[in-house]
Amino acid sequence: LHMGKTMKEDLTVVAKYINKLYPPEFNVFSIYAELYHNYFASQAKKNAESHLEDKDIYLLLSWVHNFYPKDMRKDHALAMELDKVKLGSLLPSSLSKELENKYLDSEEVTVKNSLSRCLEKEIQRWKEDKEPEKLNGHFQSELLGIFVIQSIYSSQKRAEDISKAVGEELSRRLLKELPAFLRSYRDAFEDFKEKSKKHTYYRPILIANINNCWNFR
Repeated sequence: LHMGKTMKEDLTVVAKYINKLYPPEFNVFSIYAELYHNYFASQAKKNAESHLEDKDIYLLLSWVHNFYPKDMRKDHALAMELDKVKLGSLLPSSLSKELENKYLDSEEVTVKNSLSRCLEKEIQRWKEDKEPEKLNGHFQSELLGIFVIQSIYSSQKRAEDISKAVGEELSRRLLKELPAFLRSYRDAFEDFKEKSKKHTYYRPILIANINNCWNFR
C-alpha cells in the first residue's frame, strides 16, 4: 500500500510539473515510471516467492490484477502518460498463474469444508427436540439453505474480484462441489426420514427440508 501510494503520488508530480521542464526526447516520465515499476515488481516477485498465507495470496493477486493496472495506472492524471510506457504486469505470468492455482486450491477446500461443517450442524439440529425455524411463516433451515448458497456465492464473488478468468475457474470447480454436497445432504436426510419417524418434530423437519429445495434450485 505504501509503495503504491508513493508511486502514484510521485508519478502524478512528474506528469504535472517535472515532465514539462525537460525536452520531450528526454522521456522523463517514462524513465521515472519504469524505475518505480521495476522496483515495485521486484518487491511483488520477492513476496510471491516467499511463504504466503491464503489472505496474502489473495491480496497480492488483487494488486496484480486490479489495484495496480486499474486503480493506479488508469488514474486520470496518469493514464495518458502510462499508456505510452507499456509497463507490463507486476508479476511474470508463470508466477501469477502459480499463485492463482494456490488460491483456487485453497478456496475450493475452504468452501468444501465449510459446506461439510454446515451439514453436520444441520444433522445435529435434526436430532434435537426442537421445532425448526420459520422464515416468512414457513418451516425452513436458514443455516442450510441460506448459508450454503451464500458461502458459494461469496466465494465466487471474491474470485471474480481478482479477475474474470479466476472467477470462472473457481465457479467450474464449485459446480463439482455443490452436487457432491447435495448428495451428502440427500443421503443424510433419507437416513433421518427412515430412522426418526418418532421424533417429536418429524413432520416440521421434513417440511423444512422440502422447502430448502427451492432455494437450492
